[in-house]
Amino acid sequence: MRIFTRYILREVTAHALIGVAVFTFVLFTRDLGRILELLVRNSAPLPSVAEIFFFTVPAALSYTIPMGVLVGILIGFSRLAADSEITAMRASGIGVWTFLKIISIFVAGAWVLALINGVYVAPASQAALGRLQDRLKGSQVSFEVQPRVFYEGFPKLVLYVQDVKSAKGAAIWKGVFIADISNPAHPIITLAQQGILVSERPDTLHLHLTDGSRHETDPRAVDSYQISTFQQTDLPISIPQADAAREQEPAPLGELPTRELLRQARTKKNPAVARWYYIEFHRRFALPTACMVLALVGIPLGLSSKKGGKSTGFVLTIALVFAYYFASLLGVSLARQGKVSPGLGVWLADMVFFLFGAFLLWRAEHRPFEVGSLRALWHPFTKNWKDGKGFLPKFGPSENAFQRAVSRRRVFSARFPMILDDYILRDFGVNLALVLSTFLMLLLVFTVFELLNDILRNQISPIVVAEYLFNVIPYFLDSMIPYSILLAVLITFGLLQRTNEIIAIKATGMSIYRIITPVLLASAVLAAGLFFFDQFYLPHANKRQDALRNFIKGKPAQTYLNPDRKWIFGAHSTIYYYQLFDPDRNQFGNLAAFQFDPATFQLKQRVYADRAHWEEGLRRWVCTQGWERELRGPAMESFRIFDVSTFANISEPPTYFKKEVKQSSEMNYEELRRYIHDLEQSGFDVVRLKVQLYEKFAVPAITLIMALLAIPFSLSAGKRGAVAGVAVAVGIATVYVIVSRLFEDMGNLSRLPPILAAWSPDLIFAFVGGYLILKVPT
Repeated sequence: MRIFTRYILREVTAHALIGVAVFTFVLFTRDLGRILELLVRNSAPLPSVAEIFFFTVPAALSYTIPMGVLVGILIGFSRLAADSEITAMRASGIGVWTFLKIISIFVAGAWVLALINGVYVAPASQAALGRLQDRLKGSQVSFEVQPRVFYEGFPKLVLYVQDVKSAKGAAIWKGVFIADISNPAHPIITLAQQGILVSERPDTLHLHLTDGSRHETDPRAVDSYQISTFQQTDLPISIPQADAAREQEPAPLGELPTRELLRQARTKKNPAVARWYYIEFHRRFALPTACMVLALVGIPLGLSSKKGGKSTGFVLTIALVFAYYFASLLGVSLARQGKVSPGLGVWLADMVFFLFGAFLLWRAEHRPFEVGSLRALWHPFTKNWKDGKGFLPKFGPSENAFQRAVSRRRVFSARFPMILDDYILRDFGVNLALVLSTFLMLLLVFTVFELLNDILRNQISPIVVAEYLFNVIPYFLDSMIPYSILLAVLITFGLLQRTNEIIAIKATGMSIYRIITPVLLASAVLAAGLFFFDQFYLPHANKRQDALRNFIKGKPAQTYLNPDRKWIFGAHSTIYYYQLFDPDRNQFGNLAAFQFDPATFQLKQRVYADRAHWEEGLRRWVCTQGWERELRGPAMESFRIFDVSTFANISEPPTYFKKEVKQSSEMNYEELRRYIHDLEQSGFDVVRLKVQLYEKFAVPAITLIMALLAIPFSLSAGKRGAVAGVAVAVGIATVYVIVSRLFEDMGNLSRLPPILAAWSPDLIFAFVGGYLILKVPT
């Protein structure tokens, strides 16, 4: 292999590997927190946790390998073109087809890897992951139930738990309230001091309850009431299965071997069912082939990018990946709706990009074009506007480099920041925008692919999907900005160090601390912005996107959003259940109140009323046409039927029932603080919520700390430049995610004080970053 060939392949392969690593890391962060939580709470053995880790990677590689091929070609060629190396190669007689032959070696290797992964490795890993999840399902369901939240994940059951304690293999529930709503008007109530959920079979769980009672009424005779107590009992619970009435994937197709997939498709008599199998079969070959078609597009674009360097390659990568996966989504959607054949729908994106790539190759060989010339369409307008000459474009000879430097407009006009600060901030801002937009595009595309089956099954309109994506973007931004700043700082100062600009600046007598000041100030501003963003907008967006995601996936709405059946925990150890509430008239229909002893969790009083309305003068609810039962342990002390009555413990004002129950992610700092205060007064465990409260400050602060930590690594990268910076960023981000989730889970399990669990990752990384900066030669 010639030196020239090795040089080109080395340049492209290095960027491709970094691209695959970054994209895989971004997708893997979605599951990393769940894996670490399994490890900390000891709900799964360590080998099983390691298996989950490795089984989730191949599915992500199905998408990231083609993206990495495009990144390697575009960024690699854009760098060569920016340094005029492509011009020198073309001048020596090397044509486009020579580059195509060289890159075909790299593309063929990537295609083989992607094909092996898509056809063999990914299905096998998905099948193994499914078997592992079935084994762990019983122990994991018990951890899904959150304390003081009504859980409706089991068929015909509503579950409420006062507190959850972690134990090996399963969670221990304290204060268990279960309502069997097979008859919604007359639920059967079971209370127990303690419960443990264990798995009996893959489709059945056993809830082992201790020290409790069961309360049952007869809908035909209000004076009939049955109480049965128990020291220990087992309640069988069926794990909910998919609704067979809806059109759905007949089986977890991602877990089937490829040969079995084709055999099943040919033997299915129902064309609609067979279509799902054919789509999955074609998809396993179409996604790896994306390496080839994206390379066909990337080669001529990379060779034609003479200005902008790697930033141009980055922008093209974002645009092309988005266009490819959008076309792929469109084709798969049409195929699953039966409007086109499965083969045509799945291969639509590959065919479109193949034709586009062939045209670009022909154009690059016969009529070379410049990607940067696209900016000429809008640059004259912006220049004339800045010069006060209106919007009429003025095409003519460009000014020289000295004139451009003299006439360059500054971001700020004050003495501080200086022109040098403007220069650094511009590069940092551009890199941050490119990195953040890439991460955002990747997450959005992967999210749509993840929900595509549910969107088609439940016939979700594009408007609802667009609204969900619009509301999930703030969450993605809040999650990705710290990592984007880390990567942007590494790229910015890594390139300055590689081009010896840092040395030139230091030669003027300016300290390295003065050079990094504008980036640190910008990061501090972004950290403050993230905090206020979390206070005023993010909670509302999180609430809306959670509701829309449940709607798209066809899950039952959260209890507090269900207009037909509502449960709410009152202020006097009372659980309310009502089938109708008119917030305008402050009236209840079919109201039931269950008051229990918080110490023993035994039912003390049960009240039912056909109607109830709020009386402002009495500051109580006036109940009509109902009955009341007073209980003491297993014995009934009194029973009465009333036409009109009020009760001292049923006195929460209407506003109490109008406010919606929220998770910590749906509250700002002050709302969460008040919520914790109210729960503490009621004697509930609020350790987990306190960790979330302190993280309202700690998480935004990591944005500044990431910049602080990235600076010494970027300055020590030397001639390795941005590629080494990206590799370092992946390593730092991985370590941070692991450390932060470990400390958070340790705080949730009361193994660390909440404030220490929230702030420890920040303090550790800030100390390391500060120490490394002090070691950098100034």
